[in-house]
Amino acid sequence: MRTALLQLATDLDQPLAARVERAAALVREQRGADLVVLPELWPVGAFGYDGWADAAEPLDGPTVRAMADAARDTGAHVHMGSFVERDGDRLHNTSVVLGPDGEVAATYRKVHLFGLHSPERGEPSLLSPGEGPVVWDAPWGPTGLATCYDLRFPELFRALVDRGARTLLLVAGWPEPRIAHWSLLVRARAVEDQLLVVACNAAGRQGSTALGGRSLVVDAWGALHGEASPSEQVLEVDVDPAATDGVRERFPVLDDRVLR
Repeated sequence: MRTALLQLATDLDQPLAARVERAAALVREQRGADLVVLPELWPVGAFGYDGWADAAEPLDGPTVRAMADAARDTGAHVHMGSFVERDGDRLHNTSVVLGPDGEVAATYRKVHLFGLHSPERGEPSLLSPGEGPVVWDAPWGPTGLATCYDLRFPELFRALVDRGARTLLLVAGWPEPRIAHWSLLVRARAVEDQLLVVACNAAGRQGSTALGGRSLVVDAWGALHGEASPSEQVLEVDVDPAATDGVRERFPVLDDRVLR
């Protein structure tokens, strides 16, 4: 499965429409890919808190429609990263997977909201958490969805495994000062849960915060299949989701779990 991770650097000085147009153009450049993945909150910036409420959109808003058009033109499944979704009076950090036909295939509202960077105006003060794990019945097999700070909570990933996940799509706006944790935890989730992990991070600078990049793809045995630089980059990786079952059969550690 040809996979393209678009490790975007969001320019918050650009109008939102220009950011969306640029991202859609990059998706269209990935013709021939089976799966295209973008980072967390690239339309508004993972640390662009002040602009979130004004930029929030419903699921059928202009950002999702623009990315759906790009997915249709590209002929690929597109995990468009996440955006700030407005649902009535509530806002969510919502990930969206689009099919090659442009239709919404799966959504996931981030469960673990990050507030350590700025508790008074970070995610917990602005957003509502999602209700729980999501496993998408993808053409290549059951695929779990997770977002950034979720990575620090292993119980979520065990819940995804219990729901049948064989692959994990993880999108993030992970900052540079903790990028070593990002790389370590992505590998740990792949090994301990025997998952193929496709992890797309953001790059660049958002105000005073530098994003770390280093998107990576790790298989269920922990082998690294590709890793990006700290800068904006398109990382292309060929992966075999079916290999996960072989790892689980050869080394059935999940069968020996005692606590659930």
